[in-house]
Amino acid sequence: MQFSIAEMTEASSIFLIIYGFIISEKVDRAVITLLGATIVVLFGPLSAADAINFVDFDTLSLLVSMMILVSITRKTGVFQYIAYKLVNWVEGSPVKILVLFSALTAVFSALLDNVTTVVMIAPITLVVSKALNVSPVPYLIAEILSSNIGGTATLIGDPPNIMIGSATGLSFMDFILNLGPVVLIIYIVTITIIYLLYRRQLEVSDEIREQIKNLNCEISLKNKELVYKSLSILGLTLIGFMFHDLLGIETAAVAIIGALLLMLISKVNADEAFREVEWATIFFFAGLFILVGALEKVGLLDLLARGILHATQGNLAVTSALTLWGAGLISGFLDNIPFVATAIPVIKGLSDNSQFLWWALSLGACLGGNMTVIGASANVIVTGMAQKEGIKISFMDYLKIGLPLTLLALLICQIYIYLRYLI
Repeated sequence: MQFSIAEMTEASSIFLIIYGFIISEKVDRAVITLLGATIVVLFGPLSAADAINFVDFDTLSLLVSMMILVSITRKTGVFQYIAYKLVNWVEGSPVKILVLFSALTAVFSALLDNVTTVVMIAPITLVVSKALNVSPVPYLIAEILSSNIGGTATLIGDPPNIMIGSATGLSFMDFILNLGPVVLIIYIVTITIIYLLYRRQLEVSDEIREQIKNLNCEISLKNKELVYKSLSILGLTLIGFMFHDLLGIETAAVAIIGALLLMLISKVNADEAFREVEWATIFFFAGLFILVGALEKVGLLDLLARGILHATQGNLAVTSALTLWGAGLISGFLDNIPFVATAIPVIKGLSDNSQFLWWALSLGACLGGNMTVIGASANVIVTGMAQKEGIKISFMDYLKIGLPLTLLALLICQIYIYLRYLI
């Protein structure tokens, strides 16, 4: 395949400049990303039609629909009710809440997907932290990390796994049996480190604990009729996510139907519902899809994938290491979906006896998303929700946590692959 060096240089230069602005946080990330997307269309390698094709409208529709569902449900006070119940259950212990919420995030991300999970859990987290008068940052960061870790464990937890499963015929149980053990280890290590880093922020006074015990959770429920309607539709939507393959319906379509049904039966004004959508996050994703699409169009991602997988002269042990670390480092800064799409045919052509290479690709692509604040959809959504509440998690602040923990996770994966498949 022939690649144009000039086009590669142009597309990568635009991407790096825009990425620099995102890191600096001097300009709104949605605005600068859309500006970058406009530049690659007007002066770069993409046509307007190409740009539209690279936008993942399924993901954007899923996000918008889930935001509407959650925003209507939030108006009932049910999230506040659940938050108070959970706080009461753990007797107001911030540490127990950290473990509980991160565990729930990991499990739901494995069974559903990490985007849906954080859209539901983050609002409850913000209520809990406010009730305990503690910073929500440790909880939100733990949930971001847990969502990507949990999503790695199953066939349906993260898009790269779905792609790998479709291309190879590997089953749901294949993913759990091969990735589940290392994911569990990484989760325990990650949450332990998060606790050690933030333990001083995870303390509350006896007075607040006493107030929590005396909370009347029922008073938070503002409209019980709407509670039942919201929870019913939300529950049906989640069931639809679990069985969408059997139903032959995309998850985005399930979410859209759920949002429209709830808007219909709750009689919520459409303008009011759409105002609650994090439009800045949606447009940021759209711009990012186009920027990464430009890198894919000029063949840079294909070149990276082939370079990683062919630099080993056929040594499968070294290939697995380069696949793991290459996918991990690239996925920390780029969308992992196009990279995985280009890596799959290359791995297929390497060896008939290289199943562990698929696990290396999956672990690297999924866990690499924890590296930066824009490394995965869940990261962007949670930080966007936090920013709307006046809580800022900057690129560099997150990187100080995400980078070392991701490198540690990849190192654990490397040891796991070597001990399980290469000895």
